[in-house]
Amino acid sequence: MLLLLAAGVGGWLWLRASLPVLDGTRTAAGLQDAVSVARDNHGVPLISGTSRLDVAYATGFVHAQERYFQMDLLRRVAAGELSELFGPRALPTDRARRLHRLRARADLALAALPPADRLLMTRYTDGVNAGLAALQAKPFEYALNGTAPRPWRATDSLLVIWAMYFDLQGGQLQHDLSRGWLRAHTDEAQRAFLAPAFSAWDAPLDAASITGATPSIPPSAPAWWGRQRTDSPADPHRQACAPGYLPPDDRFRGSSPGQPGSQSGAGLLAAFLPDTLAESVTGARAPSSSASLSPSLAGPWGQPMHPAAAAWRNTTGSNNWALAGSRSDSGAAIVANDMHLGLQLPVIWYRAALQFPDGKGGQRRVVGVTLPGTPVVVAGSNGQVAWGFTNSYGDYLDLLALDGDPAHPGQVRTPAGAEAPVVHRETIVVKGAPAATLVVRETSLGPLYEAGGKTYAVRWAAHQPGSVNVRLHLLEDVASVQQALALAPTLGIPAQNMVAGDSAGHIGWTIAGRIPRRAVTAPDASYPLRADAADSAWQGWLAADDYPRVVDPADGQLFTANSRQLNGAGAALLGDGGFDLGARTRQVRDGLTALGARAGVERVYAVALDDRALFLAPWRDRAMAALDAQSVAARPQRAEALALLRSTWTGHASVDSVAYRLTRSYLYALYDIVYGDADRQLALLDPHAGMASATSRWPVVLARLLDAQPPAWLPPQYASWHALQLAAIDHAIADLTQDGQRLADATWGQRNTAASAHPMASSIPLLGRYLTVAPDMLAGDQHMPRVTGPTFGASERLTVSPGREQEAVFNMPGGQSGHPLSPYFLAGRSDWVAGRTTPLLPGAPVHTLNAFQAGRA
Repeated sequence: MLLLLAAGVGGWLWLRASLPVLDGTRTAAGLQDAVSVARDNHGVPLISGTSRLDVAYATGFVHAQERYFQMDLLRRVAAGELSELFGPRALPTDRARRLHRLRARADLALAALPPADRLLMTRYTDGVNAGLAALQAKPFEYALNGTAPRPWRATDSLLVIWAMYFDLQGGQLQHDLSRGWLRAHTDEAQRAFLAPAFSAWDAPLDAASITGATPSIPPSAPAWWGRQRTDSPADPHRQACAPGYLPPDDRFRGSSPGQPGSQSGAGLLAAFLPDTLAESVTGARAPSSSASLSPSLAGPWGQPMHPAAAAWRNTTGSNNWALAGSRSDSGAAIVANDMHLGLQLPVIWYRAALQFPDGKGGQRRVVGVTLPGTPVVVAGSNGQVAWGFTNSYGDYLDLLALDGDPAHPGQVRTPAGAEAPVVHRETIVVKGAPAATLVVRETSLGPLYEAGGKTYAVRWAAHQPGSVNVRLHLLEDVASVQQALALAPTLGIPAQNMVAGDSAGHIGWTIAGRIPRRAVTAPDASYPLRADAADSAWQGWLAADDYPRVVDPADGQLFTANSRQLNGAGAALLGDGGFDLGARTRQVRDGLTALGARAGVERVYAVALDDRALFLAPWRDRAMAALDAQSVAARPQRAEALALLRSTWTGHASVDSVAYRLTRSYLYALYDIVYGDADRQLALLDPHAGMASATSRWPVVLARLLDAQPPAWLPPQYASWHALQLAAIDHAIADLTQDGQRLADATWGQRNTAASAHPMASSIPLLGRYLTVAPDMLAGDQHMPRVTGPTFGASERLTVSPGREQEAVFNMPGGQSGHPLSPYFLAGRSDWVAGRTTPLLPGAPVHTLNAFQAGRA
């Protein structure tokens, strides 16, 4: 017992040794003068210095002390270096990332930065390494893993930005592949109907609605519609990835399936950790085998149906909006940002306020969220302008089909003629195993990727010079919306919807980040292109003057939520890289309109908590109509389902509603019935390809078919469209009552449960409970502002009026620290779950760390 006690005390002391330094005075060779870090009772720091460079140094110091392991994972997931920490289980992810050779690109990108930006990166890097060295023991994750932390380099900060490219644009390859398959298996009329460019749900910024002709229902369905190939795999979810590329896992939609997943969230772990650990972290369950399914869950040919299989595939998130001064209670604009990413511990963002001289005799204070690994505030306010981002889902990646050249074996044909790919041999260091080698063949059009017996060049905005930089720090000094919008096209970030507002009451929207200029209109480029065709060319970056903008609209509001932004000519510049359906955007728009005039910060914030089930309500009506008297006669489960649809519907995605969950399962069972064969065939190209990846508008297609009930589109195994709907209801009931569960107990909260965990939660069982959050039932879902899922949700909620930051509110799903013994590990989590607001600005300091230039008295 004494030995056990001694071991416990020793372990506790060892863990405490890697806690950050919170108080005291230090000297640092990297400082020009003095800097202070004053933390409040939630661990949120006010970092103050006499120069911006000193503040960058202190920011790096704090990031390293609180989040170094997170930073390490981000740079490694971009560079393809996870196997060095986690061994062979990380090799698939590393092979996928090495295809892009971002470590080599990072050196070129750093050299191309302006000297002032390189100096900012250098000072931040010096601070990171000083913060790491100041810990009494290395971060505890490395001790558990048996490895040592590698020093930070300035190029690593660029890799962190590239990690966000994977997070936010990583699903575009599957989007193009899926649309290419659709084009090959449909005629033009069928494709226009199945993948419409817009729907009535869309809410563009430049018009009351999207205008254009709605495609008619073609006289015939494609051959695969509602059918199943006998040579399809029994469980396509188990198919191996195509060589050379591992797409995001659909359990962590960063933003996911069909859309980019959150590589920095729990889903990142699922890519390289054992199944048992991945499940403990993500709460995700692999699809069941057909043997474990009840008979009613089997498809019409005996193949298993997974009514929830596609249920999270087109879950995207992130909202931002702004209210003009003409609509606010103060005359200043109000900006809200609600970025949705993978839920994880620690959370992806680190809150901070940075204060330094503004060069005009005053002080500049910038407050918001930083991304550990980079020296800038990503979203927040500088006192004059506030800004926020959502993923734009424009089309920033092309698949270019290449042919070999018979006259030159080993070469491929490009618009410039025959070209011999440059061969790179990438060495991947693997912990506990020999190093692996990946051969990457690269052309002037991009690295080569094989799928479905075809060779494609992957041309991605992330590969192009200028795709990453740290010019985001220039937003700290803008004084107006116009200045912020002018800066946006020069930012080296994944192309985002940027909404900004200023203290004078002006608001504006544009795309922040680089947009490729194409010879072909962007909508056509969402399908694979011929590499040797003239219209496949990229012509550099779109000029800043050509970027679409909306400034000070007449109704005094702006909003984005990952769906199509524009109705006019600007839409062709962006293309469709996997837009969301638009229902969420419409609900945000209408929620803002309902605020009327003289709205305050708290009311504008409340739009983020809107979980009304406006999108799903018509599907409940359809299910109830299908359950007519004849259909429920002598079918007690159907009768119970009908009663629950009536009695437990709250009009919201509420945790206690069985009706919401049942309706949702019914919708996705319909998807599996009519798109199941297409998804099985697409899984042979890529396990994350599918019709939900090809188009998020599939619910609109199904609704039109159920309304019109055309005989030619009825899957042949069903006698009527009514019978098809009953089959979907039966599938949903069977799914919700697996393992003997009562249908009446199958609430939405039981399914929509988040249990975030640290990556090392299962390394030591006794430690795991301190690294895991108890499961929380969450209200909300996709297609509404309050987007939540088991591993996906609001990574922060921020609402601020520039110049009135003392009124600003905030919450996020975890605390500031990545250390389980820190009081800041989970600080604020309960506020996030409940939607309660806390101040954005740091409160009164409870810890203060001062640092001076080495040798200064």
